[in-house]
Amino acid sequence: ATALTRGRLRTAVTRAGRQRRIDAEADRLLQMFRQSRLRQPALVEKAMGRQTLALLAQLDAACQACEDLASDTEELFLQHPDAEIITSFPGLATLTGARILGEIGDDRARFTHPGNLKAYAGSAPVTRQSGKSRHVAHRRIKNNRLAATGRHWAFAALTASPGAHDHYNRRRDTGDHYHAALRNLFNRMLGQLHHCLTNHQKFDEAIAFSTSAPAPFSAAA
Repeated sequence: ATALTRGRLRTAVTRAGRQRRIDAEADRLLQMFRQSRLRQPALVEKAMGRQTLALLAQLDAACQACEDLASDTEELFLQHPDAEIITSFPGLATLTGARILGEIGDDRARFTHPGNLKAYAGSAPVTRQSGKSRHVAHRRIKNNRLAATGRHWAFAALTASPGAHDHYNRRRDTGDHYHAALRNLFNRMLGQLHHCLTNHQKFDEAIAFSTSAPAPFSAAA
């Protein structure tokens, strides 16, 4: 590593995918590699170097396998008849769309009502009431993979859909914290997805986030 030049480090940093502060990162690595450090016997250092190369080879293989799997997933997902509807939603690309489809399936009889799907995804809050006491909390028993994908979906929709961004801002203005507002947005868009899949319709921004009659707010938990 001490023999690496600034130019070679800069090339390595660029190949690794860095797009900003390339020169600064190359200088940082150059300085780090040339600092005085405790040494091991030559044979020990050679063995440790071989071990490091073996670990890097495993990492490269895992990264390549991940890229191959992602490519195959995208190819197969786009062949599904629901793919066009799912990817018409803001914030849903091929990989996130494939994850959504993989978790909810394509059996329309599985979720006959959007509330069933929302409960399965954990986006709908749970209300517990006893006498005059009423407590609203977010659902903890859920499909965690679908819930995690839903957070990514809602976050991406903020910049892809003006209606989604306005809905999120309104939820924040009513007192929802960040995660609750995202969860509420995911809850609404999941209901829209259920409707579109059931009726074989693509997403329509003007209908999905109509400003003429906004839906009443409920506690997001």
